[in-house]
Amino acid sequence: MKRVRTDASLLLLVIMVVLLGGGVFFVLRSLRSDPIEEALSQDRVINTLFIIEKEGKPLCSYVLFYYPSTKRAAVFDIPGEVGLIIPRINRVDRIDTLYDPQKISAFEGEIGSLLGIDINNSVVLTMENLGKIVDLIEGVEIFIPAAVEIYDDPPILFPSGITRLDGDKAQAYITYELPEEAPELTQFRRQRFFMGLIQGLGEKNGALKNSRMARLCQSFMKTNMNQHTRIRLFDEYAGIDTDRVGIHSVGGINRVVSGQNLLFPSYDGNLIKEIVRQALSSLTRQEEGALSERIFTVEVLNGTATTGLAGRTAELLRGFGYDVISIGNADRNDYEKTEIIDRSGHEDIVNTFAEVLRCKNIRYESMDRGELEIEADMDLQNFEYKSDFTLVLGRDFNGRYVTDGQ
Repeated sequence: MKRVRTDASLLLLVIMVVLLGGGVFFVLRSLRSDPIEEALSQDRVINTLFIIEKEGKPLCSYVLFYYPSTKRAAVFDIPGEVGLIIPRINRVDRIDTLYDPQKISAFEGEIGSLLGIDINNSVVLTMENLGKIVDLIEGVEIFIPAAVEIYDDPPILFPSGITRLDGDKAQAYITYELPEEAPELTQFRRQRFFMGLIQGLGEKNGALKNSRMARLCQSFMKTNMNQHTRIRLFDEYAGIDTDRVGIHSVGGINRVVSGQNLLFPSYDGNLIKEIVRQALSSLTRQEEGALSERIFTVEVLNGTATTGLAGRTAELLRGFGYDVISIGNADRNDYEKTEIIDRSGHEDIVNTFAEVLRCKNIRYESMDRGELEIEADMDLQNFEYKSDFTLVLGRDFNGRYVTDGQ
């Protein structure tokens, strides 16, 4: 009888050890397989593709880059009319031709190839489910600069100022288009709505952790993330200051191909990849204080006889996230070498700016004590602000790079 009891005790002990070991293994395996936890533990940038879908096609697509260590983010807007060669049909067409609502992998892969990255996560919101998500987070707050009054059936009415959109209003806001409205304004409106949505999802994520609410939220999305991973990611989004997020759009040349107006990315797609690398470098830079959030200003001066060179270069620099505050002509048009005049006082920052243009000709201009005192008092009238950098374009600049290596 004693032996039987001993054997039973040993068997019970073995079962407990197996169960405990299995539980520990399961927890460790879950942590290892959770991409958000992996990214956090390995100090990596997390990127997520968000698609707002209308009638089976992307109305807008955004890749949101987020770096947990600095809580900084950047967004890349991918227009559906981006043109590319599609090997499987052997023709040039829009990137959204590849979109399949049931399987977005081909579309996702092309966006990753365009940006030079691997997409970590994806979230697809149909128009109907977008409205449900917006109502679930109690609306999306945005700023509308001018009142909108369109007396169609149904009418579209939005007051000016800070407004909180419910689900129905959100659907109307991102889909309406005015005949006389420039495409850039439509794009900008949708970008601001997207940032408001991300802010709302982050702020309300605490309430969305309730098991019923979490399941409901998850059911409104088509995503490769499980519920735990999505909640963990949206927890991180709560730390993003959306007012400071740089929003980049794919730039390029518009051409009509087979009756379609397609946007072909600049420099065979190499420019947008460089902008992504620059944005990632900015996100992961570990400066402390206000410098980490600062957007640096640039003055672009054309020192050549090439008409429009300063304007085209300004657009290039805006793509990289710089604030071009003025463009114009230099004091003469026969500069041989491109020159950067630095007033920022931060050597690593100006070096990063110079790398964008492959320019090594940098002149440092320090402000005297009087100028610094004036800069500190921004209430003074008639104060002429000096940019962080002045870029004087010379003959060695080919529109993208300084070419002679200096």
